[in-house]
Amino acid sequence: MHFRIPATLATLTFALQCASPSTAADKPSETPAFTSPPAFTWAGLHIGVNAGGGLPIASGGTLEAGSGFTSRAFDLAAPNRDRAGASFGAQIGYDWQHGPWVYGLETDLSFLGLRRASTGIFPAPAAYRPLGITAYGLTSDENGDYFASIRGRLGYAFDRTLLYATGGIAAGGWRGASNLVFYDAGALGLFFAPLSKSSRMKYAIGGGIEQALDDHVSARLEYLYVNQQLQNRVYDNNFSFQFAARQRSEAHVLRLGLNYRFDPQEEAGGSDDAGKGDTGKGDVDEKADAKNSDSAKNEKRDADKKGRGKEKDEEKKDAADDKSKNGSEEVYSFHGQTTAVLQGYPKFRALYSGKRSFPANGLANAGSTSNLFFGMRLWKGGAVYVNPEIDMGYGLANSVGAASYVNGAVAKVGRAAPYMRFQRYFLRQIIGLGGNGKVDDPDTGSFNEVLESTLNQLSGKVDKDRIILTIGKFGVPDIFDDNKYAHDPTTGFLNFGVNTLGAFDYAADSWGYTYGAAIEWKQDWWTARGGVFQLSDIPNSPTIEPVLGRQFMGVAEFEARYDLFDQPGVIKFLAYGDNGYIAKVDDISNYALASGNLPPDVNNPWLRRRQLKIGGGVNVQQQISKEIGYFLRASMCDGRFETVDYTDIDRSLSTGFIAAGSLWGRDKDEIGGAVVFSGLSGPRQRYFGLGGLSVYIGDGALNYAGEKVLETYYKYNVRDGVELTLDYQLIGNPAHNSARGPINVFGLRLHTQF
Repeated sequence: MHFRIPATLATLTFALQCASPSTAADKPSETPAFTSPPAFTWAGLHIGVNAGGGLPIASGGTLEAGSGFTSRAFDLAAPNRDRAGASFGAQIGYDWQHGPWVYGLETDLSFLGLRRASTGIFPAPAAYRPLGITAYGLTSDENGDYFASIRGRLGYAFDRTLLYATGGIAAGGWRGASNLVFYDAGALGLFFAPLSKSSRMKYAIGGGIEQALDDHVSARLEYLYVNQQLQNRVYDNNFSFQFAARQRSEAHVLRLGLNYRFDPQEEAGGSDDAGKGDTGKGDVDEKADAKNSDSAKNEKRDADKKGRGKEKDEEKKDAADDKSKNGSEEVYSFHGQTTAVLQGYPKFRALYSGKRSFPANGLANAGSTSNLFFGMRLWKGGAVYVNPEIDMGYGLANSVGAASYVNGAVAKVGRAAPYMRFQRYFLRQIIGLGGNGKVDDPDTGSFNEVLESTLNQLSGKVDKDRIILTIGKFGVPDIFDDNKYAHDPTTGFLNFGVNTLGAFDYAADSWGYTYGAAIEWKQDWWTARGGVFQLSDIPNSPTIEPVLGRQFMGVAEFEARYDLFDQPGVIKFLAYGDNGYIAKVDDISNYALASGNLPPDVNNPWLRRRQLKIGGGVNVQQQISKEIGYFLRASMCDGRFETVDYTDIDRSLSTGFIAAGSLWGRDKDEIGGAVVFSGLSGPRQRYFGLGGLSVYIGDGALNYAGEKVLETYYKYNVRDGVELTLDYQLIGNPAHNSARGPINVFGLRLHTQF
């Protein structure tokens, strides 16, 4: 059975456009004392646990003889050992209610103990007997005994009873790496298969009934059909013989759940000081306001980097935040965003092309990311945040072709079918450093300010001087290398080289996230930051190093805030070191030349040993006027080493501006322009000249010249929370190669957010 639910993304997009966390329609109206009590409301955030059981659907288990074999008589049986098992987990979601109709979004993560590996020794088919092979053995690593999902919900409420249907995108269910051994066959009989892969969309559909036990607690009985799709693996023995394994991962799940439901009014945050803000030399965002008060909401959204956990301390000017004036702190927050990008380019000049090149005859690709942002206060100053994400489609040319790559808003791991991951889950603790009272001189001492309710931030009063601790899974740019005018590819510039220090080779998996811890100390006119993060297990891997501290990056940043001609500005100095098993590119090139194995291969494990790759940069943002802001970044890293986790740049300079639409009567529109100049070290020029490949570039040869990028965009505000952007990029010497290009890249981006 193959079933797709493209409506899931449409559901999320609908919510992004229409929903607000708390509206009058979400709450029961007040009634006179002589009338019946108001009906129960299902609106608001809920969090809970579930437990039950699952029944697997027959998965099959034939290892199909492929390359090198002459007949299907060589197929092997891999007995199916899946069985019924327990399921338990947790869920968090948000519901809206209009009359008796309830709709919402929910994400969950659950253990599902059904999958069993086909491990053992089995008799070989008759076709192997003439070869002297009578038996074969199978061993497998652990399977993905879990499922996660992002689902839409639609139900009908009978006061305290809710009947609902649910459906959405799922994850999990993969089959572990496996070994196949033919006894008495020597090296020819040793086969290995990596983790299974599925190119189709995984999904979960079902329904349930939920009963309110009191004003805050509800219980549910839920059924889900979980389809984790056909899991494909290829067993290979490095002698041109292969087997293909195809196993289904489907199950019926029945579970009981218990939810705690928050009063929708509990999400109101802030204090009586809301709207007053900090007028002194406080945070970067307070001092670098490039837009007028009518566009403050968009300004905040642009600065928040797709919700990547960065604190924003600007004044709260949106009318929707008036509810914060009740003086209470926000107990929880729920936000979401969807960004879809279409990019393409016409035919361009190319003397030659390689595996990491933009195809010369022209191309167009589209991709999207959709995120939910849940935050919950645990104790004073402490909160936990969870960000599930749905990715679909491809970056231009499947995310290769230029060192300053053209699209930072779409996942590098492209797939035709939507798939989901939990990209962030982290704990943040804010520790005030005193000074809770107001002072006469706002430029000295410490005083309170109000944080806005936004992506990965709960509103509430905090000390201006404070320490912030963040630990868990998140992105390094969530904390470091921020710049108000160039940082978020979902709302501003799209190009890598504009939005980050180009030579900042920071720790990340293939999606840009990793495990780590960071500390920030904000004091008066300065902020100091430091962090430690896990590198990927091998450079440019989708897997994060599993052993804590074995391969890691250390990073430090110092930020100073100042006034220049009565206009606020910020300058940041950053330094980092990647400590892990990485290779010197000269070693790779020399080995390839000595052995005659050209082109050189950076993925030779024998040439990787523990090394320290260092780098750093400077980051400037300067307000020119209330409507215009300027930025500049310059960076450099040790070009003797391969790219670890970011992009193929050893030195970079970027600069540009943004201007608010109030200059031409469109207060919430925005225009931006930037240029990027980047280059490679001598050892890396030699490596690519020999035909080497790296993360984003590799043309098979190289006529070296520094890569140059011009980017400009116009962002049109369709309505609150909906933006349409036209983007143009001119790439000279793409992949640092004067034999190709220039390339004209045209883009269209749709961004919705609530």
